[in-house]
Amino acid sequence: MMKRQTPFALERRTIEHIPAAERHGKPWHQLALWFSTNVQINTLITGAVTIGMGLDLTWAIISIVVGNLVGGLFMAYHSAQGPQLGLPQMVQSRAQFGFYGAVLPSAMVVLMYLGFAVEGSLVAGQAIATWAHVPKIAGIVVFNLVLLLIPLVGYRLIHAAGRIVAVISGVAFLALFVWLVPHLPSDPSGATTHSVGAVVSAMSVCVAWQVTWAPYVSDYSRYLPEDTPTRVTFTYTYLGSAVGGAGTMIIGAMAAAVNSAAVNSDAIGFLAGRFPSVSGLLVAALLLGLVPAGAEGPYGAFLTVLSAVSADGRVRSTAAARAIFVTCFATVASVLAALAGGSLLATFQNITLFVLALLVPWSAINLVDYYVVRRGHYDIPALLTKDGRYGTCNWWAVLIYLVSIGAELLFINSGMYVGPLVGFLGGADLSWLVGLVVGGMGYYVCAKLIRDRRPGPVARPSEPSALPGLADPVRGDHQA
Repeated sequence: MMKRQTPFALERRTIEHIPAAERHGKPWHQLALWFSTNVQINTLITGAVTIGMGLDLTWAIISIVVGNLVGGLFMAYHSAQGPQLGLPQMVQSRAQFGFYGAVLPSAMVVLMYLGFAVEGSLVAGQAIATWAHVPKIAGIVVFNLVLLLIPLVGYRLIHAAGRIVAVISGVAFLALFVWLVPHLPSDPSGATTHSVGAVVSAMSVCVAWQVTWAPYVSDYSRYLPEDTPTRVTFTYTYLGSAVGGAGTMIIGAMAAAVNSAAVNSDAIGFLAGRFPSVSGLLVAALLLGLVPAGAEGPYGAFLTVLSAVSADGRVRSTAAARAIFVTCFATVASVLAALAGGSLLATFQNITLFVLALLVPWSAINLVDYYVVRRGHYDIPALLTKDGRYGTCNWWAVLIYLVSIGAELLFINSGMYVGPLVGFLGGADLSWLVGLVVGGMGYYVCAKLIRDRRPGPVARPSEPSALPGLADPVRGDHQA
């Protein structure tokens, strides 16, 4: 039996397969983690974006609920892969793209991590600067320095922090909801639009929020016992993320309906100001709510980069390597946040839609491969080698990924870029649907026509011979 460790025990693993002896935790921990990750100020601001896009509160809420319920499906299905494979998500992507081919989507994922780290730094930095009466850059630096402590320790502390923050954030946002309800405008429609294009685009923003968890959601479920049923992992993850995300975004839309300009300039300051007697505590609670998601960024980026440069992720000192990387990551995020300017809501919308365009084709390819083509059967030792049976680069899969992104560019509608076909759709941003269909269908057809993708065996941790570096690795395809 594995010796029980405290949340402050340093994580020894990087991207390696997690053996059965080190599996621990309960499926409901996924609910607590993803609830706390979604019940935070960045989620609230994403909900406020729907009002900034011109919707009234009713249509904003509809867009938020539909977008989170749809987007949550992607991330929950990725989460369900974790206990079965015991690997980080981007390592499993080697099966679709090859060892070097997987570097491309990995690079896109690192860009996503940076984008959301900048968002969190902007929000927290402004709040700290306002309440501590220091320059904004000082607030950004302080936030990222504090945030470094959790990813330096690793997986266990992220989960423990998530369970604590889930309660604190839940109480804080419930109090905000109670305050906002009687202060909503008597005429919530105002100078708003009900156009199909605006509603669909708002849904896309909410879908994007959920899809952004997909590249690393299984990083936090891979430690669960491998006999954890897929439906159980899926359900707990989905409820935590989709419900937590939708509820928090609705509060954000309500806040923007009350005072969009205040939310745009200093969201934490505006919300904390609703309770003057405990405003300091509320600022602390809202900042604390950024910790789990903020810690997941540099932690996940470290695993993603390692999966791109190392076959099995083995380094001389895991703690030192993680410390160097997350420190550099936080430094870059701080610099980018300090240089960022303009509207906070516009920045969130642009980053979110940009990330969505990059991730949806990858997600479609990954899910089709796992659930349809291979049906969960992978040669795990081969995934942890550079020249295994999955190849160095599956050019056809890389091409499908790039073609899918190219197709999406025709339908994107954001402040930074508007696709040429958006006008014909009444302004609706359907890029993610296009990426889903082109990526998923394209990969399925090519997998059937170009290569024999019959499932290979899953190397169980109870099979010592199947682990990397030992004799008699699993070879060849499993002929069903």
